[in-house]
Amino acid sequence: MTGRRPGGATRTVVVTGGASGIGAAIAEGFRAQGDSVVVLDRAPGPGVIAVDVADETSVRTAFAAVRERVGTVDVLINSAGLLTESRLEDMSLEVWNETLAVDLTGVFLCCREVVGPMRHQRWGRIITIASQLGIKGGVGLTHYTAAKAGAIGMSKALALEVSPDNVLVNCIAPGPIETPLVDGISEDWKAAKRAELPLGRFGVPAEVAPTALLLASDPGGNLFVGQTLGPNSGDVMP
Repeated sequence: MTGRRPGGATRTVVVTGGASGIGAAIAEGFRAQGDSVVVLDRAPGPGVIAVDVADETSVRTAFAAVRERVGTVDVLINSAGLLTESRLEDMSLEVWNETLAVDLTGVFLCCREVVGPMRHQRWGRIITIASQLGIKGGVGLTHYTAAKAGAIGMSKALALEVSPDNVLVNCIAPGPIETPLVDGISEDWKAAKRAELPLGRFGVPAEVAPTALLLASDPGGNLFVGQTLGPNSGDVMP
């Protein structure tokens, strides 16, 4: 794998939700191989550009700041996410809408900011962190499942639109990963899920990051178009 575009130019990588969890591990992986990495996150911190991915104005402002700082984005990692637990019969419309806004609309808004310049330069990689639940579903997670399934479907359609311009769009659908995102899920749910997994354990962010590096690499990622790769402890076997 390489941290450079064809021709030797250092790549610019934007990671939403890159201040913690899977996003942080992915950001560190790209830095380690020589890429220029910009983190977008709701959490304030040194070098982090603030963004609410569910808000159109916030996304536009954040990506304007990215362009001012580093120019055109070569690789976009959509890793910002929201996970709450509720059975559908008990779910408020507010909870439903909030999850769809962050986990699906947020992906749309961020993709829309980069696809035009990527097509113009005829090179780009867009990788969205989905979930294996977007493929198989999960009890108490209809809203999250719907959002992640939507992100997978949207990525396939976008891949068809932009791959002729060498902009490759793919998803990663991890299984349960030990991150702050899962802290709000009940211990009963997590115990039941561990019992389902052939590997018998949740993953850690460092075990997901190499998949993103592969999909963004040249030549290693050059034939992945509209795919969903699954580092998921065996929870889904396509």
